Amino acid sequence: MAGLSLQCGDCGVLLKSVEEAQEHAELTSHSNFAESTEAVLNLVCTTCGKPCRSKTESDLHTKRTGHSDFSDKTSEAAKPISLDPPIKSDDHDVSGAAAAAEGAEGEELIVPVVEKKLMEELEGMGFPTARATRALHFSGNGSLENAINWIVEHENDPDIDEMPLVPISSKVQASKPSLTPEEMKIKAQELRERARKKKEEEERKSEREKEKERIRIGRELLEAKRIEEENERKRLLAFRKAEKEEEKRAREKIRQKLEEDKAERRRKLGLPPEDPAAAKPASPVVEEKKSSLPVKPVTKSERMRECLRSLKQNHKDDDAKVKRAFQTLLTYVGNVAKNPNEEKFRKIRLSNPSFQDRVGSLEGGIAFLEHCGFEKIEGGEFLFLPRDKVDVAVLNSAGSELNSAIVNPFFGVL
Repeated sequence: MAGLSLQCGDCGVLLKSVEEAQEHAELTSHSNFAESTEAVLNLVCTTCGKPCRSKTESDLHTKRTGHSDFSDKTSEAAKPISLDPPIKSDDHDVSGAAAAAEGAEGEELIVPVVEKKLMEELEGMGFPTARATRALHFSGNGSLENAINWIVEHENDPDIDEMPLVPISSKVQASKPSLTPEEMKIKAQELRERARKKKEEEERKSEREKEKERIRIGRELLEAKRIEEENERKRLLAFRKAEKEEEKRAREKIRQKLEEDKAERRRKLGLPPEDPAAAKPASPVVEEKKSSLPVKPVTKSERMRECLRSLKQNHKDDDAKVKRAFQTLLTYVGNVAKNPNEEKFRKIRLSNPSFQDRVGSLEGGIAFLEHCGFEKIEGGEFLFLPRDKVDVAVLNSAGSELNSAIVNPFFGVL
């Protein structure tokens, strides 16, 4: 029976033709071949139609693609092997190349052969072995420049550091370098310099983009700060305006209360009501300020301020004593304003040593309390503020005058 294949006696692989045996011998240096009645496997993938010549190759195909169904067509493709040498003609060369290409699809895969000197140059430049091998193989294994250009173009490939594999029967002839070692070193230096300049240019471009982004962010921050300051200025102006209006309303309320008190006193004294037209000065306010004689009636706040000014001027050599008197008066006024129903805050014994030391012995202290509404009772033994005469507005005005006298270092000096 004629043999269906050739078996390598060194490694046991089955080959379909003499041509495959010759290629196997050239690649592996094996020379012990014999005819075999065992046909070469022909497992065809039913999904994609790829032929596999061994169980190992079919398992590898399954692992890579996930295709697991194969059709065994070994008996259909099995033909007696011919030991006659191939006829060298164009037609036979074409058919032999086609057969070799067909057989290559089912062979085992190996690492391609590359130029050793180029490989050493690339490794000396710091490239990994797998990347250098892949670059030389796919760039034609011709020159160092082509390999480096390939690496630059494919540096982002996910499989750039995976070792390439080719069929075992493929012949990749390593072309001899056309440059001398000295020229290769010079070329490598030029390539490194080119790569360095390219990297520096990319870094400069990136830095320019970052600088533009920093400038944009800085402008946005300055604009946001300007808007915030403008809004704060508007809020402050609105607050000051509201504060002035509130102060104006408070003064008007105090003025009305003083007018009512004045009218009440005139009524108790049996005097006729004051004519509003006669009370107001006929001259304008500007002329009134220029006049040497005051025509505006003295208000209770002014009388309180005059008492405090007199107290400070009479004891200007003892600032601590004056400040203590102002703070004591502020405490009396504040207690009554906060607790108008508490009689203990509205009644002061004049003979109390603490009161005499702090307020009573100082000229203007008792007068200030009387302007706040306190009255002397029981033969001048007590100062008392009746509940029905507690005027919160007057007390608040007194507190304002006292606060001004305490915090203003020039109060009473001029």
